[in-house]
Amino acid sequence: MISKITGLLTALHEDRAVIAAAPFEYEVLIPEYTRRQLQNDIGKTVALHTIYSFDGNPQGKITPRLIGFLTEAEREFFELFCSVDGVGAKKALRAMVRPVKEVATAIEEKDEKFLASLPGIGAAMSERIVAKLRRKVPKFALLVARDFPNTEQHIDVVSETYEALLALGHSETDARRLVDTVLKSKTKFKDSAEMIQAIYQNCR
Repeated sequence: MISKITGLLTALHEDRAVIAAAPFEYEVLIPEYTRRQLQNDIGKTVALHTIYSFDGNPQGKITPRLIGFLTEAEREFFELFCSVDGVGAKKALRAMVRPVKEVATAIEEKDEKFLASLPGIGAAMSERIVAKLRRKVPKFALLVARDFPNTEQHIDVVSETYEALLALGHSETDARRLVDTVLKSKTKFKDSAEMIQAIYQNCR
């Protein structure tokens, strides 16, 4: 199982990236949001966190495909999104034209109009997505930008801080706002206690 590919980005197409990692060259399917982030990286070394998908059906030809993302958290969200009945990898790839944080926030806030506007989703599917995923996406709604230091390591600290703020009596919206505010400083926090302290100092 290939879970991560690091190599030279040699080509970028509408729905896929080509990565040279000697002695192989890999063709990796990517969502539109990921393609936009990579468009200035052709000729540079990049890393994509990957999962396998399979095209076809048991009665016909089945073709394995690699799907890639810039962070582990984005890959995890994609797998969660695909778990909704009727979505699947193809539909999820087509739908992910916006940052994961925006899609997760829309799910958390039950913004079915936003979700229905994503390619291939529609009103009925957006209802199913909200119903199944609303309680599972808070940490993804707190995802920070690609250039934030150690994003993958910080996702657990951010999630723990968010849950702690809820336990302290903050609403979901207020907790997310407080976390977003302190993250704008691009400070690296070793744990949730340190992050909460920064949040309350910032509120003074």
